[in-house]
Amino acid sequence: MATFSKRAFNASVYSSFRPTYPKKLFQEIFDYHRSEKAAWEVAVDLGCGTGQATIELKDKFTSVIGIDPSQPMIEAAQAKWRGEPLTFQQGRSEDLRNVLPNDSVDLIISAQASHWFNWDKVWPEVNRVLRGGGSAAFWTYAEFRLSEYPSTTPLITAYAQGQDPIAGVGPYFERPGRTILENMLVDVPDPTKMQSVRGGLGEFKRRYFSGPYYPTHLPPPSPSEVRPVEMKSNMRWRDLLGYFRTWSALQNYHERFPEDLDRVDGRFPEDLSAAQNGVDVTGGDIAVRFWKDLRDEVKKNGGRFGVDEFVSVEWPIALLLAKKV
Repeated sequence: MATFSKRAFNASVYSSFRPTYPKKLFQEIFDYHRSEKAAWEVAVDLGCGTGQATIELKDKFTSVIGIDPSQPMIEAAQAKWRGEPLTFQQGRSEDLRNVLPNDSVDLIISAQASHWFNWDKVWPEVNRVLRGGGSAAFWTYAEFRLSEYPSTTPLITAYAQGQDPIAGVGPYFERPGRTILENMLVDVPDPTKMQSVRGGLGEFKRRYFSGPYYPTHLPPPSPSEVRPVEMKSNMRWRDLLGYFRTWSALQNYHERFPEDLDRVDGRFPEDLSAAQNGVDVTGGDIAVRFWKDLRDEVKKNGGRFGVDEFVSVEWPIALLLAKKV
């Protein structure tokens, strides 16, 4: 993805505010991988970013490799996990020939990257590098929700998915990747039906850790595919603003409207006394305005809205699982 490959992109700041993945997600993946033919020697994380998912593999596999097309991401991962038994290399998921030989990998994962893949190329590469009995697990998380305050959901949808080029950042996400993510990966093709991998990847499953958050505009999944929401975090309001600032669409928005960074929003003047404690909460750019809109709504509902008070945040996850016969 272009934004994350720019030299100006700060991968360390990005890593600081992104949510972490739940243990139950990895348990589901490891349980799926476990079989008589499965080995636990080599695991690979495609689109590894700063290694937030990569590190979860180290206690299960002898060798763990993170691969990402962005050099700033690779450098941040190497710095963050220095001393850990992990290897990070620059590379593209669509062409791994210079990185991974045939039949060399036991588990491939990808966290919050697979919506950018060219699946006509990625599935054949997955098939090529997996050993017999090997597995693949790809997941993304969709739009966040403030679970205690459902009345904020329309505000979130308007900001993140609306088409108003001034009031929201939806038009500034790169497409079609963002649309694939919003659609819970239903647009990703079933590899068992692809001629290019026939006879290799012989099993494909979908799982949704979405609870009630599955998009209503999509055909409903079967009940056996749905799990409770597991990706949750209690965040300070200021850290939620820090998370908003990691969105690629915000970077693209400010490239289009740099003057927005000079805007002022006078709501919550008490924030100024806490402005230097972590994330800077001053200013009035579009991210701050959205953040204050949410806090206004929570305040109306009698909730906690101070910059250093906590709010419960949840994300639905779509998970794809495949196995090589």
